Amino acid sequence: MRTAAAAFLAALDEPARDAARHAFDDEPARRWLEYRPRPRPGVALDGLDVTARKAAHRLLATALSPAAYAQAMTVMALAEVLDRAEGWRRGRHSDDYWVAVFGDPDRDDSWAWRFEGHHLSVSMTVADDQVSPAPVFLGANPATVRHAGRPVTRPLGPEEDLARELLDALGPGGRSAAIVADEAPADIISATRATAPGRLDPLGVPRGRLGPTGRALLDRLVALYLDRLPPELAAREAARLDGGELHFAWAGPVEPGRRHYYRVQGEDLLIEYDNTADDGNHAHTVLRRPAGDFGADVLAAHHAAAHRPGPLSPGAPR
Repeated sequence: MRTAAAAFLAALDEPARDAARHAFDDEPARRWLEYRPRPRPGVALDGLDVTARKAAHRLLATALSPAAYAQAMTVMALAEVLDRAEGWRRGRHSDDYWVAVFGDPDRDDSWAWRFEGHHLSVSMTVADDQVSPAPVFLGANPATVRHAGRPVTRPLGPEEDLARELLDALGPGGRSAAIVADEAPADIISATRATAPGRLDPLGVPRGRLGPTGRALLDRLVALYLDRLPPELAAREAARLDGGELHFAWAGPVEPGRRHYYRVQGEDLLIEYDNTADDGNHAHTVLRRPAGDFGADVLAAHHAAAHRPGPLSPGAPR
């Protein structure tokens, strides 16, 4: 990440570099999540030459697995599909994505970066070469493009299909506990908040109440979201969650094609999925760490180490 971020900044001309770079302690700009078309901190891809745009993509690729990178590229391309569907009125385009770097990746112990635009927001924070990988947001509008009744593109299909498989495996009792509302919320509940809720009630069904198949499917669902990250980061996050309780909650009808929502909560984990807008063809998904978003975990460890008293030298006052 350090190498890719430094290469990205080096590929920019001076005005673009000034737009891309922010102070690490600029909290409003750094602790930012915005998946709607809005002005945002950073430099836009559409003003960059090919070399700089490719450097931006290489930086993004350090944060995502190959599969998640493919999802992200599809999400970006959907801006053109949506613009056509809207009659070209809003001027959406697939280069309306922005990169911001906080601090100096070449010199600073603590720094961060974000790649963001409509339906895509990936924030990474680094302290002492430990990466804190959240939030990671992927959305899709349209969620599914069909031709002759068959999907042409469905970038977030696995996230829906695996949750439905889990719902089917719960049985009547488990489903009754998991379904917390007859109607889905209008959007993911954590939305664009700088701090995600640590707990959303009702919790739904706990993993401990599920049978072997249900537990395995819930674990696979969590792994699907963790596997958005490169293998080393995904494995570290999985180890952090190992043994902790998880809860699965669903809201809305269970029939495919209807507006629906689900979430998974665990110790410093919040996964949300929502497909409610545009008559259930507009999906939002996010992987968050309520206590660790935007590097809160690695920064706390860094500050604790920096302020830890060193060994006393001989003759020093005690």
